[in-house]
Amino acid sequence: MTLADRNELRQPSYGEARGAAWLAAEIRDHIWPWGSRAQTGRISLRVAGFALALAATIAWILTALGHLSAGAIIGWWFGWSVLEVFVRLDAKPYVKEGPWWGRLYRRAGLMDMLCYVSFKNLLIGASLFLGLKAMGLLQL
Repeated sequence: MTLADRNELRQPSYGEARGAAWLAAEIRDHIWPWGSRAQTGRISLRVAGFALALAATIAWILTALGHLSAGAIIGWWFGWSVLEVFVRLDAKPYVKEGPWWGRLYRRAGLMDMLCYVSFKNLLIGASLFLGLKAMGLLQL
C-alpha cells in the first residue's frame, strides 16, 4: 500500500459509533445501497434502483409462496446485483480496507465494487435460499 493509498483511508460517517449502534449502521450500510443524503444527479439510476429493489423483493416473496422457481429468483438476484454495482459506485463509492471487523474504508474501483457486491449478495442469497428450504417453502 502506497502513502497516497494510506492518506485516502477514511472512516464511515458512523465510524465512532459503538455496540448496537455500530452494528445497526453496518447492517444498514451493507443492505441499503443508496447514500444517506439526497443524491442530486442520476435520478434515472435512483428510480431504476428502487423499482428493481421492489421487484426483487416481490420475487423473493413469490418464491417463498412457491409461485416462482429457484432459477427465476437467481435471475432476479443477478439483475439486482448488476444494478447495485452502479448504484453503489454512484452513492457509496467505498469498500473496507483490511479485515471485515475493521473500520477503515477506501475509494472503490469497478472491480472492487463488483467483488464486494457479488460476495455480499451471494451470502445474502444463500442465506435466504437455505432459510426458505429449511421452512419447506422452496423445492429445489
